[in-house]
Amino acid sequence: MLSVGDKIPEMQLDAYHEGEIRKVSLYDYKGRWTVILFYPADFTFVCPTELEEAAEHHEEFTKNGAEILSVSTDTAFSHKAWHDNSHAIKKIKYPMLADPTGKMSRKFGTYIENEGMSLRGTFIINPEGIVKSVEMHDNDIGRNIKETLRKFQAAKFVNEHKGLVCPASWTPGKDTLKPGIDLVGKI
Repeated sequence: MLSVGDKIPEMQLDAYHEGEIRKVSLYDYKGRWTVILFYPADFTFVCPTELEEAAEHHEEFTKNGAEILSVSTDTAFSHKAWHDNSHAIKKIKYPMLADPTGKMSRKFGTYIENEGMSLRGTFIINPEGIVKSVEMHDNDIGRNIKETLRKFQAAKFVNEHKGLVCPASWTPGKDTLKPGIDLVGKI
């Protein structure tokens, strides 16, 4: 299982993206931030609410230098069928990766062996391919993409401002901290 500080492995998977099925390599995203959203399955109840919310905030992620990738153990053909038949999923502009063998889900530690599906896992990866944030929880609980965006913005900020840290609930434009010194102020 990958943890904070680990380098992501090179993997290539089929993906449904921009109306076609194509190969996507995780290393295609080296040099930029990547947010990977693992989810259990297409054509379910909670998953479209999360993926639609991610689609609605996709532009904010890309404007700040990150790409979203969603991953389930469904095939790319299933992703296409879901995209073609779901109002919520039609909004998606980011790649939907297919992991039918569970190889990527196992590497990231999200795979549920006895179900053949993934847990809901969120991984924020820096431009060097290093995991900066991991969140994983039960499949009955949907994630908050606005909070994922906030965590990405904080990770990017501290990456660009060495020596500064972000306090609880930090958002861009709010005061930051420098260990050993109190409040630094807005940057």
